[in-house]
Amino acid sequence: MKGAHHDPVDHSRTTQPHAGESFIDTLWLPGLGLIMLGTVTIAGFLAATAYQRTEWQLPLGFIAGALVTAGAILIALEHHRVKRVEELWFAEHPDRRLPR
Repeated sequence: MKGAHHDPVDHSRTTQPHAGESFIDTLWLPGLGLIMLGTVTIAGFLAATAYQRTEWQLPLGFIAGALVTAGAILIALEHHRVKRVEELWFAEHPDRRLPR
């Protein structure tokens, strides 16, 4: 691959340059990992609720919310970085801009 962490946008082979962005750009993985941990924590929260372990409900709920929110923020920041890289590429290649 062409160094996807520098420019994960596919400029030459598709008219949808962000298709598969999460597969090409591995910098999404920390955000996806946090969302995965948050999902597991939600399962723990549900188990604590089912077994009426009230001392675990509130901490697990807060931790799950924080993990999922942090993961979503990391993914959004990475997508904005990819958009900035794309705009820089279009600034260097003005003849390649696709009509919207």
